[in-house]
Amino acid sequence: MSSLNIACHCGNVKIRLTGEPVVDLYCHCEDCQRITGAGCVPYSIYPQAAVEVTEGDTMRWALKSNQRTRCTHCGTYLFGMPEGMGIHGISAYLLPPGSFKPQMHIMCKDALVPVKDELPHFAGFPASFGGSDEKIAW
Repeated sequence: MSSLNIACHCGNVKIRLTGEPVVDLYCHCEDCQRITGAGCVPYSIYPQAAVEVTEGDTMRWALKSNQRTRCTHCGTYLFGMPEGMGIHGISAYLLPPGSFKPQMHIMCKDALVPVKDELPHFAGFPASFGGSDEKIAW
């Protein structure tokens, strides 16, 4: 099984990702917008058991119900843990160049601006994540 080692921007926190991501995506939900200050956030989704903080100090917090983890030293946003899903959304900004391969956009009903690309744009979540598969046509 493959593994990938990533780190926060200051290098204090090190994380080992085991295996391949379940999916790479962009999230447009209001929660992600508020915690990052961005219109959408690129995530590489891994099963919870595949993510291990191997070094450094982190802090957890939640704006609403989803736990988020940051480096205590530099504040880098590391990953989110959507409640009840058993996954970690790894900030794709931490991945090696070229390894993030987005397959969809989610929570597009909350999007600040349309993002026009060839990927599917789900209003909420796709059925594989417990959603309706409703799409938004931009």
